[in-house]
Amino acid sequence: MSSTSGDEEYWIYHERQELALCGQHALNNLVQACIFAPGNLSEIAHQLDEMELAVMAQNNEGGTRSKDYIQRLQEGSANVDEQGNFSIEVLRAALMNQYGLELPNIREEGVKDSMDVTQMEGFICNRDAHWFAIRFINGRFWNLNSTAERPEQISHFKLATEIEGLQNSGYSVFCVTKALPPPCTSKAGRERGKAEYWWKEEDLVKGKSNAITGASDPWAKVGSGVRLDGKPSKVQKAEVAVNTDNMTEDELMQFAIAASLEQTTALTSTNPSGSEEKKEKVIVPPEPADDQAGVCKIQFRLPDGKRVIRRFLKGDKVSIVYGFVEETSPGQGTLELRCGFPPKDLASCQDSTILESKLAGEMIQGRYT
Repeated sequence: MSSTSGDEEYWIYHERQELALCGQHALNNLVQACIFAPGNLSEIAHQLDEMELAVMAQNNEGGTRSKDYIQRLQEGSANVDEQGNFSIEVLRAALMNQYGLELPNIREEGVKDSMDVTQMEGFICNRDAHWFAIRFINGRFWNLNSTAERPEQISHFKLATEIEGLQNSGYSVFCVTKALPPPCTSKAGRERGKAEYWWKEEDLVKGKSNAITGASDPWAKVGSGVRLDGKPSKVQKAEVAVNTDNMTEDELMQFAIAASLEQTTALTSTNPSGSEEKKEKVIVPPEPADDQAGVCKIQFRLPDGKRVIRRFLKGDKVSIVYGFVEETSPGQGTLELRCGFPPKDLASCQDSTILESKLAGEMIQGRYT
């Protein structure tokens, strides 16, 4: 139950959409504080790019002068695009670096089977380029989608149906099973974010149309909060708004992507088997239906630079994944696939199933060597 006395009032942090920074908003809404800024996430994206490019450079076709390496540089980063969209690997690394928390796909083996969804602390949901968070706060789950006007309550009874519905509509759902930072229960705690992003939980539960925010709380002399880059904001507004910072749209966009455009790099995948032996052609079965038992989705960045999502059965061999990439994006040389952070070589997994290799819901990068 929500406490309504003194400093024990619960407040819910809900950042609103600014530009294409929904990945950042999802992380901050998940941890209930303005912790992650575009610059931080862009730096992580660079580190990921550099790690994987370092692996790419270890080829026998000229290293950094190879045609494949140069092509990847020209394609740009796969971890942050020019609009400021960040990849799941960036979000995972940020959460791990800051809090030591993992962000596995809920369909990953052993995750959903180990506990009920109502026992999980929070979720990050993604479809295409949009991210949003669901967070457990004071005995309730809240949808903290940055495109929504205010936090929306999800009952325990409907949570499993909500998660399943998101997956059926094409969302990938990632979860946090361990303790997240505690929610805000004090006036001092609201200094962790801009005043207008804080909502009084009691008012939201009662469905008040004029629910109090940190900016409109008549009893709190809340400061102006912090900007997206962590610096104090010089402007404070009483109304709920998405652009209260004294930064122009161009300045915020430049701040979000400057690091990634400084040294244009490409996240690629390598799978150095080194074998030149001819392999028996793998027969790729038809794509299973979305509602078929044991189905899962895998995202790909193909060797030709295109991004696709394809359904497989969890019992399919990883060799079928290789076969799909080879059929969809044919090329010269040996196909190399990697996924995860740090990038994991999938060559040794080809005789294992997708379930055994924990590839359901993952992003796989491919290239030919």
